[in-house]
Amino acid sequence: MQDAVPTGEVASENLGDAAVSFGPVDMFMHSDIVVQAVMVALMVASVVSWGIIFSTVLRLRKARGAADDFEEAFWSGTSLEDLYESLRNRAANPLALVFVAAMREWQRSIAGRGAIRDRLSVQDRVSRVMSVTIAREMQRLEGRLQVLATIATAAPFMGLFGTVWGVIKSFQAIAMTSNTSLAVVAPGIAEALLSTAVGLIAAIPAMVAYNGHINQIGRFVGRMEGFADEFQAILSRQLDEKAEGW
Repeated sequence: MQDAVPTGEVASENLGDAAVSFGPVDMFMHSDIVVQAVMVALMVASVVSWGIIFSTVLRLRKARGAADDFEEAFWSGTSLEDLYESLRNRAANPLALVFVAAMREWQRSIAGRGAIRDRLSVQDRVSRVMSVTIAREMQRLEGRLQVLATIATAAPFMGLFGTVWGVIKSFQAIAMTSNTSLAVVAPGIAEALLSTAVGLIAAIPAMVAYNGHINQIGRFVGRMEGFADEFQAILSRQLDEKAEGW
């Protein structure tokens, strides 16, 4: 009976040591090289995704602010020609670029009276120029969002691969030791679950941010398309006035 107490104390100490070794860093350090490689790749992917998330947030915020400033100037009563001259060489925000592209094509089209005779052709060219500019600015706003989508899709599967590998190593440990106790099985299972957790940590923010950014970009593109329609109507009225005057 007296020998049972020290044995229990030793068992408790061993369990305490095992509990300490189940920290994320300890599990990573004691995991298989393949599992370590998977988790390192997932951590790098997570860092990359957060960099893309923050850069996209800043880019969209800057674009919205610049668009607000441009629309304020556009609707302030300034003539289109004066606004064009002030922006033609320094337009940097999407709405201003749509305006500059349309005005450039407009001025080329009305340079001679002969061009005015085909008003539908002029309107079509201006519309096409604005559509191309909107598509180009949409691609620029999206930036590296496809990388974010790839991380969101691939990270869980990478984590699952680490999980499967860890489970395989656990079964190998059982086979070599012929011991099915928790002390033999638990470390490999814990490493496997850690790989899954790291994969989810990388994937979930990337997926949420990707969907959020796509929605915001879609709304901003809708704003650009709305401005393009309004501006085309303004140019159409001016075109009719010029045609009547000539």
